[in-house]
Formats: sequence, C-alpha cells, structure tokens
Amino acid sequence: MEPLSFRITRSTEGLAETLATLSHRLINLEQRLAAMELQLQNQMAPHPQELEALQSVDNLLADCRELLATSVPEMDQAA
Repeated sequence: MEPLSFRITRSTEGLAETLATLSHRLINLEQRLAAMELQLQNQMAPHPQELEALQSVDNLLADCRELLATSVPEMDQAA
C-alpha cells in the first residue's frame, strides 16, 4: 500500500498537469477567438480602394448634378 502523502502528492501533480493543459487550451482558444474577431472586423470594414472608388463615383455624380443644374436654365431661355 502506498503512503497517503504519496497519493496526495501524486494526485496534486495530476491536478496541476490537468490545470496546465486546460490553461494552455484556454489560451489557444482565446487566441483563435481574437483572430476570428479581427478577421470579421476586416471583412466588415470597407477596403481603402473601395472607398476611393465610391468617392470617385460621388464626385462624378456631383459634377453631373452641377452640369444639369447649369444647363437647365440655358435650355429654358432657348425655348
């Protein structure tokens, strides 16, 4: 029969190893979660080239509106 203190020490070492393994897994899960959150944020954030293209389209629309606004009175005067 093993002495009681040896069994307690052995059980404590086993618990410590289990705790270390669980802690390591928790750290890995937290890192994976952070990576997934970052990936999700990147997918939700518009790409700078997309923003530039949209700004160009917005500028073109503003130019067209300006041209239309200035050409309509000229057409009214011609009529």
